[in-house]
Amino acid sequence: MVYRHSAFYTPLIGAIAAGFLRDVGLETEYFTKPKGRNHYEMFRNGEVDIMQAAVSSSWDPLSRGITDIPKHFAQINQRDGFFIAARNPAGSPFDWRMLEGAALVADHAQQPLAMLKHAGRLRGVDWSRVRLINAGAPDDMQTAFLSGVGDFIHLQGPSPQQLEMQGAARVVARVGEAIPTVAFSTLMAMPNFLSSPQAAAFMVAYRRALAWANDAPAAEIAEAEAPFFDNAISREALESAVAEYQRLGTWRRDPAIPRDQYETAMHIFIAEGVFDRWFPYETVVLNPPVPL
Repeated sequence: MVYRHSAFYTPLIGAIAAGFLRDVGLETEYFTKPKGRNHYEMFRNGEVDIMQAAVSSSWDPLSRGITDIPKHFAQINQRDGFFIAARNPAGSPFDWRMLEGAALVADHAQQPLAMLKHAGRLRGVDWSRVRLINAGAPDDMQTAFLSGVGDFIHLQGPSPQQLEMQGAARVVARVGEAIPTVAFSTLMAMPNFLSSPQAAAFMVAYRRALAWANDAPAAEIAEAEAPFFDNAISREALESAVAEYQRLGTWRRDPAIPRDQYETAMHIFIAEGVFDRWFPYETVVLNPPVPL
């Protein structure tokens, strides 16, 4: 189960799309988290084994004393995967301070917004001078932007690349270039599952998928993943997004979640006022399962 579906999660999608999970004898159901469902309840009910999330997703329940939650055991990406696209990109090269005095349709989910604000501060943006628009979920953000709302939009690939293909906007900035490497998206599961043969087999496949995501031509990856995206996303936009993520060094080859990248994420959330306390690495992260 995934929180979000985008090319940013190519190692996970590729584990299925390129057949790596099938090769280790695992059949897989891939789906986006149903609206209104509590994912912790779904784990406890046995409805999901592994979920794409982020280490930061554990900090809210931990802050409320809830500890019977999944552990994060493998990293998907180490770079923020959001792009900023401009409606009218002509003129001077983009500078982050161009956002001041403009309207930005921004993803207001907790982690994307915290990372965006931190990236802007590192690039000298005075956020009090930016009109941040909350248009809802990513699909709703695009609908609003295409209807004329906002000067800039903040989205994961391949949506900004598709906007480029349509001539509706142009990618002008990559948030992942503006902040350090960070534990952004991860895989999590309950500890009892992580000690199972299925988890060990999953990690064999996932390691192969990580290598494939880094080394395969973007066109090959886009071809394999295309059935996971609807017809509104062109093969060219998907290939462009994958190539961008490869160039950024988005996907680590080692799936273990690095302590320093975890702590960078924690520092950013505290600096941006999302949390006011520190949650130790050991309370959130486990090492990846090893082959049996």
